[in-house]
Amino acid sequence: MIVNDPAEVDPANSEPIELAPALLDRLAAIRAAALDTLRAGRPVYGVNTGMGNLSKVRLTEDEQRVHQRNLLLGRAVGGPPWLPPEETRAVLIGRLRTFLTGDAAVSIELLHQLVALINNGPLPNIPAEGAGSAGEIIPLAHAFASLDPGPKEGIALLAGIPGATGRAALHLSRARGLADHLSAVAAGAIAVVGANRDPYRAGAARGDDVLGVELARLRELAGPELEPRSLQAPVSFRVAGHVNAHVRRTVRYLDDAVDRAFAGVTDSPAYLDGEFVGTAGFHGIDLAAHCDQLTAALAHAAEVSAARLHRLLDPSVTGLTAQLAHEPGPQAGLVAVHKRAVATTHLLRRLTLPTAISTTETSNGQEDVQTFSWEAVGNLAEAIRLTRETTACELLAVRQAFALSPRDIPPGLQRLMRSVDAAVPPINADRPFGEDLTRLLTDVI
Repeated sequence: MIVNDPAEVDPANSEPIELAPALLDRLAAIRAAALDTLRAGRPVYGVNTGMGNLSKVRLTEDEQRVHQRNLLLGRAVGGPPWLPPEETRAVLIGRLRTFLTGDAAVSIELLHQLVALINNGPLPNIPAEGAGSAGEIIPLAHAFASLDPGPKEGIALLAGIPGATGRAALHLSRARGLADHLSAVAAGAIAVVGANRDPYRAGAARGDDVLGVELARLRELAGPELEPRSLQAPVSFRVAGHVNAHVRRTVRYLDDAVDRAFAGVTDSPAYLDGEFVGTAGFHGIDLAAHCDQLTAALAHAAEVSAARLHRLLDPSVTGLTAQLAHEPGPQAGLVAVHKRAVATTHLLRRLTLPTAISTTETSNGQEDVQTFSWEAVGNLAEAIRLTRETTACELLAVRQAFALSPRDIPPGLQRLMRSVDAAVPPINADRPFGEDLTRLLTDVI
């Protein structure tokens, strides 16, 4: 794709990137002006001075020539586990997008190096953990160790929160798909137990447009109401619309935070209005807080899914065989599938502690607070993975319930159930259901 505007750069897009000539010309003009400003000799943090607590030290011209490279070398203190390739590429694209605003005033040569790294690799090893600093200097030092920085470009490569922002943009695309599966699987559970449809009526969403859309989605997917089995289904069925609407709402909030992070000034020093300005966009509280919020929303959705799964094993709720076994007694059915979901949600709960509540000093007190946005987006990635697991567990139970039920699969769910059937054989006896769940996670969810 040919990029004419920074907003066109999407970390979730896997296409090769090419920068349009007009965009390069604009950035080259900014770079030339920035170099002229540097020649004036005024102190510019991290360029002709040291970094952090050493910013009081002025560097000679000889020291400046090696300093930008040293900034990368001395901060590459991370190690395994490394980010997976798709997240690594998202970090690189996040850095490119921030450079295209012009705030970093980097050279066209560095931009070409970065684009080549994104398009052709080899992708660097970026530590998934250990970013204990204001901003992302440790993982970014690993990300760009192979590049050759010129004046001001070492600190530019380390500035801001491009990595967390790029990774968050990637995870947003995954969270949207997961939200759709949460809705479809919940609708399947509602349909197969014959849950009373009152909680999903349009009038129940008064004052909440997001909830209104979600309730309409559940009504369409679950199909027309037949004779309900009871006046009220268990709470985990009745609240499905509210739970899934909250997930979708928090996805939207994080999407807005990602847009703000990419559009805002996160470089420091940034080249603004003809001068270098120290900024605080690296703090990342907006992004971290909304990653935390989505992690918590997914954890709640996973717990509700696991609760519905437990009810699906109960004949008093479904009218079907105990534990959805083909032959209860000689067969245990899907009871252990629920146990896996219980373990998964227990792990998810431990991800919901807010990341920005720890204030730890580094750099001899120069950096005296942090938000740990790198950790926040890592927690979100894990929350998406684990919520997919609980959703797969419930989906397996929903499909088995339909197989044992006289109720027809609603038209809105038939495509999903066909995809399940293509991945998972009919369940007529106990078997290693972990293999079925792996196929669902690989091929369906």
